[in-house]
Amino acid sequence: MNYLRLTAFLLLLLPGLAASAQSKKKSGGSSSGSGSGYSTGIGLRGGGYSSGLTIKHFLSGKNGVAIEGLLTTEYKARGARLTILGEKHIGVPDAKGLQFYYGAGFHAGAYQGRYYFADDRFYYKGRDGDKYFVKNNRNGYFYDEATYIAFGADLILGLEYKLPDLPFVVGVDYKPFFEVYNGYNGFYNDAAVSLRYTF
Repeated sequence: MNYLRLTAFLLLLLPGLAASAQSKKKSGGSSSGSGSGYSTGIGLRGGGYSSGLTIKHFLSGKNGVAIEGLLTTEYKARGARLTILGEKHIGVPDAKGLQFYYGAGFHAGAYQGRYYFADDRFYYKGRDGDKYFVKNNRNGYFYDEATYIAFGADLILGLEYKLPDLPFVVGVDYKPFFEVYNGYNGFYNDAAVSLRYTF
């Protein structure tokens, strides 16, 4: 529930920052923080649910819109996920290189059944090695060896800083997502730190 309050607060705060930046621009004030300072960034993203590669590319023009792609692996679910996000960046007035951003997108991934539901997993150590069983309300526990496809929708709120005189950008983000997996669905909260090489 705290994540939902944080999301609502940031969604209310960001339009005000954007309006402030636009007002300064129109009045001839400093707006050095309105540009990203780079066109494309490639690097690593480490998060609570997953970690992997990130690539962000700003579309042509000065509207602060970027496309970000994430190729990540799940810590517990033994799988991988591809996420595509559209993001709007808003420069922070009088803070060159610092930007808020928000956006939305979608993802698809594949996971092994017996590792996906960490809370419903039952561990059994047998003579043939360690085995994991998944809880099923209809049939008790069963050994789920199959790989399943998952898909869902994502939101993102973040803050990033382009290091002066260095080709790197550091960012933090909060990325809640909704996922459908093998007949189940759920809402998850993820947060991460990113480091990208820019050019």
